Amino acid sequence: MKITFLGGVGTVTGSMYLVRTNRKSILLDCGLYQGKREESFQRNQKLPFDIRRLDAVVLSHAHIDHSGNLPNLVKQGYSGPIYATQATVSLCESMLPDSGRIHEYDVEYVNRQRAKKGQPPVGPLYTEDDALRTLGHFVGTGYGQTIRLARGVRVTFFDAGHILGSAMVLLESVENGRTVRLLFSGDLGQPGLPIVRDPAPMPPADVLLLESTYGDRLHPPLDDIKRDLAKVVNDVAARGGRIIIPAFAVGRTQEIVYDLHQLSHAGEIPELPIYVDSPLAVNVTEAFRTHPDYYDSETRAFIAESGARDPFGFYRLRYVRSVEESKALNTAPNPMIIISASGMAEAGRVQHHLLHAIEDPRNAVLIVGWQAPYTLGRRIADREPQVRIFGEPYELRAEVQIFYGYSAHADRDDLLTWAADGVESVQTVFVVHGDEKPAQALAEGLTGLGYRRVVVPSRGDKAEV
Repeated sequence: MKITFLGGVGTVTGSMYLVRTNRKSILLDCGLYQGKREESFQRNQKLPFDIRRLDAVVLSHAHIDHSGNLPNLVKQGYSGPIYATQATVSLCESMLPDSGRIHEYDVEYVNRQRAKKGQPPVGPLYTEDDALRTLGHFVGTGYGQTIRLARGVRVTFFDAGHILGSAMVLLESVENGRTVRLLFSGDLGQPGLPIVRDPAPMPPADVLLLESTYGDRLHPPLDDIKRDLAKVVNDVAARGGRIIIPAFAVGRTQEIVYDLHQLSHAGEIPELPIYVDSPLAVNVTEAFRTHPDYYDSETRAFIAESGARDPFGFYRLRYVRSVEESKALNTAPNPMIIISASGMAEAGRVQHHLLHAIEDPRNAVLIVGWQAPYTLGRRIADREPQVRIFGEPYELRAEVQIFYGYSAHADRDDLLTWAADGVESVQTVFVVHGDEKPAQALAEGLTGLGYRRVVVPSRGDKAEV
């Protein structure tokens, strides 16, 4: 079995690993790389393998840094299956066409700038139609159900506890008379988060690809997060401001809505309107509603105790679809909470809400997830005194609060606790999906656990196992 590390190494974006068995060539994830615009476009456009030799794609979960380059793969000629859990398929039905629309909108802007310079137009990475065609390649399955890819080659999904439908992938292949078991962790979830179940125990494996997003840090206790959220809401409401929350449409939006629902039910926050302003988040929330079998016991208990048939809907909450209603929020009276995509504030309606709110010290911006370098979200999280939105400078006078504890990723202790079960069986660990510092820190922790061989690969590295 040979592994080529094509993306999701040295960074947390662009997850992509090519595995060649003696019978099949399999791609684990096909995510978008996110960074500087020109570098990202070039890196995403040029797929670094021979598509004609690719037999199958196995997708760990729906986040765009794992799934977002699938339409480009299909556009360039891939005609095989894309295996994922049923819930991941449901999420991708909304997320990939939305990603296609964003690429089309982005290239319209780029071409206007190129036209001013007398340069020829360029095309999008892929379109909404490309994404819609990609959906026909998906094959949905459940946790614990084994998929036979070829004689002696099979795949099984286990619950990764990260977002709805997220999975760790166990790839087993008979190689020269022996079975090699490769486990790709995907993105492991933080135990105790609401809605989805905690990560399943680590199944036996010989080789492990382990994510390291938070390999060098710990999350605050979950009870502290909800208490701090209530304090921010109360403080901003008291001074007549508004709260803007750039949030990923999948997972983070639903978790924040769920916590606000609980705080409202308990009377711990004042009565103020709460808006989810993202058509994608609205569609994704519908996918959450249609898969209650993925909920954890805490969410089921809250539904039973509160009498709420829907954990993502209550009387103060409004889901916004139309552009007109979204624009009206910018002149609506305070206080209010607006949750809007994108999570790194790089696109979508949240940029409009930020430019109307960011210079007013009564307001607050809540950063609730990891922010990639060079993004607007990262600049706000770093509290730069001035930021640019749609090319124009704005003074950052609004309060900025960081809520990284909302991360759907396991932290250092969570990762090491989960990985402890594999010390005896795993021969090699490849530490992936992390910036250099957290990846190296986690590698040291794994060595401390007793793992015999721990490798932090670079992009383009190959390994035979």
